[in-house]
Amino acid sequence: MKENIISKETSEKTVLVGLITPRQNEAKANEYLDELEFLADTAGAVTEKKFLQRVEYPNPRTFVGKGKLDEIKEYVENNDIGLVIFDDDLSTKQVANLERELQVKILDRTSLILDIFAKRAQTANAKTQVELAQYQYLLPRLTRMWTHLERQRGGIGMRGPGETQIETDRRIILDKISRLKDELESIDRQKSIQRKNRGKLTRVALVGYTNVGKSTLMNLLSKSDVFAENKLFATLDTTVRKVIIDNLPFLLTDTVGFIRKLPTHLVNSFKSTLDEVRDADILVHVVDISHPQFEEQIEVVEKTLNEICGEHNDKKHILVFNKVDAFTYKPKDDDDLTPATRENLSLDDLKASWMAKMNDNCVFISAKKQINIDELKAMLYEKAKEVHLTRFPYNDFLFQKYDEEDDATPDDTK
Repeated sequence: MKENIISKETSEKTVLVGLITPRQNEAKANEYLDELEFLADTAGAVTEKKFLQRVEYPNPRTFVGKGKLDEIKEYVENNDIGLVIFDDDLSTKQVANLERELQVKILDRTSLILDIFAKRAQTANAKTQVELAQYQYLLPRLTRMWTHLERQRGGIGMRGPGETQIETDRRIILDKISRLKDELESIDRQKSIQRKNRGKLTRVALVGYTNVGKSTLMNLLSKSDVFAENKLFATLDTTVRKVIIDNLPFLLTDTVGFIRKLPTHLVNSFKSTLDEVRDADILVHVVDISHPQFEEQIEVVEKTLNEICGEHNDKKHILVFNKVDAFTYKPKDDDDLTPATRENLSLDDLKASWMAKMNDNCVFISAKKQINIDELKAMLYEKAKEVHLTRFPYNDFLFQKYDEEDDATPDDTK
């Protein structure tokens, strides 16, 4: 039943297909395909070519028009392509038609993300969440999985067994979904008890778009060894570490990264992960300042956070612009009188605008090069201390600073 999900580590040659529509201009379509290529690379596929077509709306039968489909088919046949990935979700009918026309495996963005999640999941919790999302994705696509029975429809009465098998599989999958949901509810209860048992410590959660450096920052602040890699969704399992800055301990959580067009059932499946965000006192939103569309990534994350926490959540926010060491821009010529664009803004320009916008609740760092980390720690300390003293006004958890002991006079130490 999982034939449309990649499960092998072997690299496959693939082509990517996207659309330019009235709602998605050419620049945006190219950007989405670039991200899709990164996803394909993470899954183990090698992108050979990208196809774009300008249409009013997707073709309900084959997603792209006949001319573009013939062009894709010719390239697939001439270049030994075994996989074609489409940037948007495909219907059951579209997948069946495309497989029949192209004679290769067809994936859409959702099934590709599911494959990456399946490969990245390490703990029983993450594996259960991914399996639930996979079955929810496969359920409405059962009819396509039984298209081989169409070859037998020449005789009277041959349609029945196929439909019976589909209904049997539907019941099996529905039972599995129900069982997985029960398992996740049990896991959620355990996680909830764990969060309650963490006591009085302030909770800080790292959130952000995928591959912005959250795990690298987590390792730096907590002096731990969380898996970090230049791949999308390197982290699926929620990691919690105790961090001490100066004389203040708090809990730091690394969460799964967000992405555009993130499947709804994936968000629902990762409820226990997202509960860490919901229960956090402080959200540290990590942004890749070197990415050309980092503003849109910020919007995607903020929209997802609003769905998780509610639009009027009162959590403290810190915006951390990471990867300043990789930031580049194109200075305007002195005789260029056209308005400055995003790519013409220097790092100082961005600092001035974002610090004013965020009321100084932002910091520019490089976790990899350890640039401005002390400034980030100072900001985290003040935010965490404010939460702690509001919750526990008698300050029964903060311990004495070591430098205070060093500065103490002999009389004070008696």
